[in-house]
Amino acid sequence: MRKYFFFAVIILMTSLSLQAQENFKTWAKTPPMGWNSWDAYGPTVTEQEVKANADYMATHLRPFGWQYIVVDIRWYVSNDKAGGYNQTDPVYNLDRFGRYVPAANRFPSAGEGKGFKALADYIHAKGLKFGIHIMRGVPKEAVARKMPIKGTTFTADQIYNAEGQCKWLKDNYTIDSTAAAAQAYYNSILELYASWGVDFIKVDDLSRPYHQAEIEMIRKAIDHTGRPIVLSTSPGETPIVKATHVMNHANMWRMVDDVWDTWPHITHLMKVAERWYPYIRPGTWPDCDMIPLGRIAIRGERGADRMSRLTKEEQYSLMSFFLIFKSPLMFGGDLPSLDPFTSSLLTNKAALEMHRNGTQVRQLFQKDGKLAVTSVNRKTGEHYLALFNISGTASPLTVSVPLSELGMTSAILTDIWSGKKEGKVHDSISVTLAPHACKLLSIKDK
Repeated sequence: MRKYFFFAVIILMTSLSLQAQENFKTWAKTPPMGWNSWDAYGPTVTEQEVKANADYMATHLRPFGWQYIVVDIRWYVSNDKAGGYNQTDPVYNLDRFGRYVPAANRFPSAGEGKGFKALADYIHAKGLKFGIHIMRGVPKEAVARKMPIKGTTFTADQIYNAEGQCKWLKDNYTIDSTAAAAQAYYNSILELYASWGVDFIKVDDLSRPYHQAEIEMIRKAIDHTGRPIVLSTSPGETPIVKATHVMNHANMWRMVDDVWDTWPHITHLMKVAERWYPYIRPGTWPDCDMIPLGRIAIRGERGADRMSRLTKEEQYSLMSFFLIFKSPLMFGGDLPSLDPFTSSLLTNKAALEMHRNGTQVRQLFQKDGKLAVTSVNRKTGEHYLALFNISGTASPLTVSVPLSELGMTSAILTDIWSGKKEGKVHDSISVTLAPHACKLLSIKDK
């Protein structure tokens, strides 16, 4: 009898584990849409600035599906600097279990051990969701001070490995997955975040190189909380050989390093994305990175306070690609500074309908400076087609797609950005595009 009971317990535990593994894919059935503080504020964003962006989103963007407010890197440092990181004499804020907590001089509501609870409550009250960024691993300071790991008799110096430390930010050490309390530490930090009301977590220095063991520990820790916390791994380039693994552990993962407001960043992204079309699935999304439009670099990493350097044609191309590819959309500009043109890119109902309900996303070709991507609306059956001139030439290019590629012989075209009816076509679609320009079309049977 005991033997049968033992096997029954094992079967139940396995079933619950598999259920948890699949459940996380229901937390982001469509690609997450939100705002991230990095492009505008680097590691120095304040509570007031986060609230201002949340206020704007709640009033102007929430009706269009935008919902996440994400505080990016180093919210736990009291004396960081604009344009980079203070790695000379950073003042870290940790609780007694070696877990980072918000710097109260930047986030006043976090004082007296309250963490991000009050800020999360503020954002939730507006019908939005709250997210944070962390670095993988255990804080160096927790290791140096041999701080206890909650719920165990172990200390931080017993779970770290100095090998594999992040090369560009030295706050943390790698967690040795074979250490007795390794999982317990990740469980403890996710438990803390869940108590604050975190809905989204972006974990940095996971993808390149690919830290498989820590990704698995983070997945287990999130599931252990019982709270649906969307997991984003960063930065790229995530190895394509790990595609199946990352799909089984994260809701979104970066394909490239940071995308900034230059045209080569966009064309590099389009090229790398060629390998990822088969992995666009509900709940698990290849991630094009943040949208570097509007007013960026107020205190950001690269360059001075500015409006995006991309031309209008390039901005249309960037947004058209992100949307038809069904990338998560994390806007990087300062929302209260949003100009009418950039706002129009974020609130176009037809484009967002394509993003939300597009399926069967595939690249038709990328050659000779031309790119064509298509998808199909899962509800209406209408086809979408994005055509791009990505050449390095100064001359226009004509981009053509036979209708047979879409299973049609004739069709009615509508320009998605302008809403203009383009009339009927037979046999093929052909458009002439200026350098760096695109055409985003809705295509219906005649």
